[in-house]
Amino acid sequence: MTDLVKENKMGTQPISKLIISMSLPMMLSMLILALYNIVDSIFVAQVSQNALTGVSLAFPFQMLIVGIGVGTGVGTNSLIARKLGEKQHDYANRVGATGLFLSVVSSILLSLVFFLFSEKLMSMFSDDPDIVYQATTYLKICGSLCMASVVATVSEKILQATGNMLHPMLIQIAGAVTNIILDPIFIFGYLGIKPMGVAGAAYATVIGQTVSMILAFYFLFYHKKNDILKIKFRNFVLDIKIILEIYEVGIASILMQSVTSFTTLMLNAMLIAFSPVAVNVLGVYFKIQSFIFMPVFGLTSGALPILAYNYGAKNKERFLKALRLALTYALSIMIIGFLIMQLFPTQLLSLFNADAEMLSIGVKAFRTISFAFPLAAITIVFVTTFNSLGRGIYSLIITLTRQVVVILPSAYFFSKLFGLDYLWLAYPIAEVVGITLAAAFMAFSYKTYIKNLSFADSNLA
Repeated sequence: MTDLVKENKMGTQPISKLIISMSLPMMLSMLILALYNIVDSIFVAQVSQNALTGVSLAFPFQMLIVGIGVGTGVGTNSLIARKLGEKQHDYANRVGATGLFLSVVSSILLSLVFFLFSEKLMSMFSDDPDIVYQATTYLKICGSLCMASVVATVSEKILQATGNMLHPMLIQIAGAVTNIILDPIFIFGYLGIKPMGVAGAAYATVIGQTVSMILAFYFLFYHKKNDILKIKFRNFVLDIKIILEIYEVGIASILMQSVTSFTTLMLNAMLIAFSPVAVNVLGVYFKIQSFIFMPVFGLTSGALPILAYNYGAKNKERFLKALRLALTYALSIMIIGFLIMQLFPTQLLSLFNADAEMLSIGVKAFRTISFAFPLAAITIVFVTTFNSLGRGIYSLIITLTRQVVVILPSAYFFSKLFGLDYLWLAYPIAEVVGITLAAAFMAFSYKTYIKNLSFADSNLA
């Protein structure tokens, strides 16, 4: 009876209680992760402005690494949750094993690329030798040793697919806290350790990710409470059908993150033509923005398996209630974030040792970009819904349109015609286009996939 209740909680517990209980742990862990991102950059800014610029230039490539892990994990998560909803437990176990295998293979390929080409990549965006050195040092370490990051991320998503949000929270918190503790020790040199500067920040990041991976393996394979999935590699055989099903959703997330990384790289190239300080402003914005967006991503991480499970179980009422609550919570968080960015931009920038030039550029940037936040909340929840339906292609189309068709051309023309202060308008304009597309796809998805869901036809009835 106990196993049955655990197995069915996403289909039986009250939705309001379920979405809060599954989302709050992830929101907390995402906040800790966002705090790490901010603290990391605050420490790096104390080394030098060039060090901060170097880390900012490396940031899009870090986003790409994270995107590979999140994309593979989201695809695995969505498929596992749907198969659990359909009562196909053996298939769900095979999906989990395949997702972990894919995480190892993809991270090995990424490691080779960054080990061999980090300096060449960074030289494309700056001709300042010190900035290139700082950026290369950071990226080569984090990129070459990225396996722990990718594997830990996929492991977390597998646990989340079963409705387990506590252990993924502990995994992320353990890694982030380890990173925060080691940052000042490695960067500035405490406890008898030689000061390493930017390299110290990179090593602290990798060690934190390794702690997360080790803890993830413990919870996934050895913890007695993980009794819904039984992933085994003893007789593991690659199944092309499962890989295609994972990447039907996952590839969209990976490409979305890749497009975002590309957009950030191009924006950095535009900004550095004005001033390296403008690159720092965008880098700092992404760090602070993560403190607002990460709780929303934690919310949607909790909502995704609930949506996918109840879609697989053909329970329309529970599916729609989860969607409505996710929209309400996400919009509330983003409105708070908007108010913070409008009221306290100077105080936020001052955390990063901002000089007069950085404050002048940053205050205008923060206030302009944050008008996009409430719109982004709705788009993010709709994108999660498309992933739960196995329709990641919609998410990809939205992201490509926002990032490639709108943000880059708008940023280029506004900056050329009116100057740097107007470049930031590209963000709210892109969100208007994004939410329009998302609403259209949501209307189509409701009519095609959701409207005629019938719990009575399900084998759970």
